[in-house]
Amino acid sequence: MAESALTRPGQRERYQNKFAQIDWTLCLMMALIAGMGSLVLYSVGGMSWDPWAYDHLFRFGLCFVVMIGLSMINLSIWLSISYWAYGGSLLLLVAVELFGKVKMGAQRWLDIGITDIQPSEFMKLAIVLALARWYHENSAKDANWSWKLLVPIFMILIPFTLVAHQPDLGTAMLILITGVAVMVAAGLNWKAIATAAGAGIVAIPFVFTFVLHDYQAKRITTFLDPESDPSGSGYHILQSKIAMGSGGLLGKGLGLGSQSQLNFLPEKHTDFIMAAVSEELGFVGGASVFLLYGLVIFMALRIAMLSHSHFGRLAVAGAIATFAVYVLINGAMVMGLAPVVGVPMPLLSYGGSVMLTVMVGFGLIQGVRVHRYQELPRQNSIFARFE
Repeated sequence: MAESALTRPGQRERYQNKFAQIDWTLCLMMALIAGMGSLVLYSVGGMSWDPWAYDHLFRFGLCFVVMIGLSMINLSIWLSISYWAYGGSLLLLVAVELFGKVKMGAQRWLDIGITDIQPSEFMKLAIVLALARWYHENSAKDANWSWKLLVPIFMILIPFTLVAHQPDLGTAMLILITGVAVMVAAGLNWKAIATAAGAGIVAIPFVFTFVLHDYQAKRITTFLDPESDPSGSGYHILQSKIAMGSGGLLGKGLGLGSQSQLNFLPEKHTDFIMAAVSEELGFVGGASVFLLYGLVIFMALRIAMLSHSHFGRLAVAGAIATFAVYVLINGAMVMGLAPVVGVPMPLLSYGGSVMLTVMVGFGLIQGVRVHRYQELPRQNSIFARFE
């Protein structure tokens, strides 16, 4: 009934019809990942709901309600606030540079009285919205090799530089890769991609020598040879690999993982929770989690393909790219295939800020699904006069 109602004038905006258009299969996959996270957090917390498992479920439930609420928002509203969201997030990043609060050697937070906020989290979604709008308002040729390509490049590089300077290289890389993903989805010319890749390769020695902090460079050298300092900088990677390898096919069982239960595994509830999953639930458990992630990414990409608006397609592509990069970086990190950075596994790891960021992104994705038939007019951008 809901599908047929969508063909009648005015029916698409009724909330009961919008509610019916939410991709509930996608919601189920997300809930399964969060449930698996709570199960493992229950185990590594000493077979107790405290201190992590209960909070994780509560946060997911609260953020799930937020996601459903955001999915009801018309795409024209998302479009109208995109530049404001980007500009506001950028101002907050500048404020961090000027007045930011230092914790654990990094200046990443703003004290707003009742709590501390991390503006880089806002930028992860703001950059997606801003780039989606820019490419929505410009013709397809603007996604290719021309002077106007400098606009999205600087839109990405400015927040990337500010976040990297905090320093927060993991979040900076998320912003960079997500922005590039939106540009590629918009139709970036392969010549531009090849040129950027070549410039990046040439710049690696310079960045390693003059840009990276000592501890960041140490992480890279440790990644290449973790056995050189097994009780120091290589400890995280080695313990993670031991935990994953000892799980075997079916795992040791909940509460029986030696590395996680005896606290050999560092950050077992956040960044290295996948190592705990593999140790206690084995290859089958770990592969099942990655399968769920794959299904979530596939279903989100399908939503992008169904959208009738260019803005909707690019917004979904960017939001799910952020999610996919989380999974890729964290998965590679715990397996020793990438340097250790502070990037948790989304929906699975314990943590409120990342959970909220990811679920707001899925609110946008579900909003595009609900309003997939909406066609947004392409307004002339301020750069049209120069064509």
